[in-house]
Amino acid sequence: MFQTFTATASPEQGPPRLAALRAAMAERGLSGYLVPKADQHQGEYVAACDDRLAWLTGFTGSAGFACVLTDMAGVFVDGRYRVQVRDQVADDFTPVDWPEVRLADWLKAQGATGRIGFDPWLHTLYEIDALYRALEGTDIQLEPVANLIDPLWEDRPAPPRAPATEHPEEFAGTSAAEKRATCAQTLKDAGHSAAVLTLPDSLCWLLNIRGADIPRIPIVQAFGILHDDGHVEVFSDVEKFADLAPDREVTIADWSAFEPALSQLAGPVRLDPQSCPDAVRRILSAANVPIAEAPDPCVLPKACKTETEIAGARAAHLRDGAAMCEFLCWLDAQPPGSLTEIDVVTALEGFRRATNALQDISFETIAGAGPHGAIVHYRVTEDTNRAAGDGELLLVDSGGQYRDGTTDITRTIAIGTPTEEARAAFTRVLQGMIAISRVRFPHGIAGRDLDALARVPLWSAGQDYGHGTGHGVGAYLSVHEGPQRLSRASTVPLQAGMILSNEPGFYAEGKFGIRIENLIVVTPAPQLEGATVEGMLSFETLTWVPIDRRLIVTEMLTQAERDWLDTYHAEVARRMRPRLSESAARWLADATAPLG
Repeated sequence: MFQTFTATASPEQGPPRLAALRAAMAERGLSGYLVPKADQHQGEYVAACDDRLAWLTGFTGSAGFACVLTDMAGVFVDGRYRVQVRDQVADDFTPVDWPEVRLADWLKAQGATGRIGFDPWLHTLYEIDALYRALEGTDIQLEPVANLIDPLWEDRPAPPRAPATEHPEEFAGTSAAEKRATCAQTLKDAGHSAAVLTLPDSLCWLLNIRGADIPRIPIVQAFGILHDDGHVEVFSDVEKFADLAPDREVTIADWSAFEPALSQLAGPVRLDPQSCPDAVRRILSAANVPIAEAPDPCVLPKACKTETEIAGARAAHLRDGAAMCEFLCWLDAQPPGSLTEIDVVTALEGFRRATNALQDISFETIAGAGPHGAIVHYRVTEDTNRAAGDGELLLVDSGGQYRDGTTDITRTIAIGTPTEEARAAFTRVLQGMIAISRVRFPHGIAGRDLDALARVPLWSAGQDYGHGTGHGVGAYLSVHEGPQRLSRASTVPLQAGMILSNEPGFYAEGKFGIRIENLIVVTPAPQLEGATVEGMLSFETLTWVPIDRRLIVTEMLTQAERDWLDTYHAEVARRMRPRLSESAARWLADATAPLG
């Protein structure tokens, strides 16, 4: 079993740890200290040894940060976590709605003055520069300091040291040598001598390797320097790479060699302000190495999947879709109230394991029954486990890591007879998901231009959801990948080959949660007769699993929406039927029948 159900943090841990941190602040003359979720690599997910925010506060969400002052401790979280944070932190911590409330504005509102400490390895150039600008003209000074949490963390887990493995070209579609040459040419064209790579998934993509340093995400934690001649220096635990075939264009060195190597670069050296730690800039500046701020050269080509990777994603989704159908068939056969959330998670992982291809789940499965469904990133534990009762909704958000692709799917299921309120909300969410699935758009359109399409049906009823409509997805890499997103904040133009999620939702706190999610890939759209815009783009659906028709108010759908859903279900039936057991095939026939 990949997933466990032990509570990893609790509110009572926070107050004594907060007191110890404040004592450490006082010793250094600090009036405040920042504790981010991030590690030195600035990826979304962190190893247990780097989860300083959870250690201090008890909050276990994947994004957020704390700002500890002498008399106030704010925990800043976005819309996904505002229910969760209240359950996980003690009263000594004050949840803050972020990014609506900016850190600088909050500090000013608290009347903060003096020196605010931060670990420059745990904050990006962009974050620190923005904060410096926002605090100009105040009595607050930012000060880089050695990490204050680490000396206090007595039982801190050891750093991960899982071995690196080859990701063969049969899955990648492009050799590591070709990738290095392409990215090196990007540097040459920009006049940059090298680029510092701090995102492990960038380095894993570039070198066609994978690892197991972060649960659920097959990456190797390392830093890299890509030179404009295609040579790559890797800095990590050298023993991780012992089983890989040597490559004369790739050198492996210990972590300790990273800072000296930075100081010896000639420049200009490319740093991505969105992901590079501020500490790297400080090291280069101290050595008078010229710096150029520009995107990580691996990020965009990694996002635009090769034909091989897209074919792998299609295959992985067929395999995963069959496991989901078997699971949903089994789930529908259980009497209401007979299954707990842990039962659901355990069974679903079992169906995925039965494919004999599952490498890991792609994130902790979310199985939220009733009110737990309104906690966007809910993780069931032995303490929170509850049964899915008659008349409730069950939200199941899950995915698998397969060598040929990464999957992510959400289905909301009726347990017994759903309420009319829930059915109306579900139908609005479905309308938004269909709108994204059907859209055609010209080149240059970004996620922020499409995000509203998924919200219009909810907005018409005075409703909304507090997360983006979709995130990028990697190819046997991170289930959350940039730079592509369907979000009001995303300005990156969508390009062919980008894989994204399409997952609008609605959450009634204390009652139910709804989310419907398919993965989609950007593809060239067929040319329409009489069209004046050529070369438009559209989305190809990758996920083939029925959507619960019991929750749909058919009369609310337009004819075009009904046609899309009936066509989708017919295609689900065609693709899935040969892959299922007899009982699941019978279930599928009912689940994919046309709307009445």
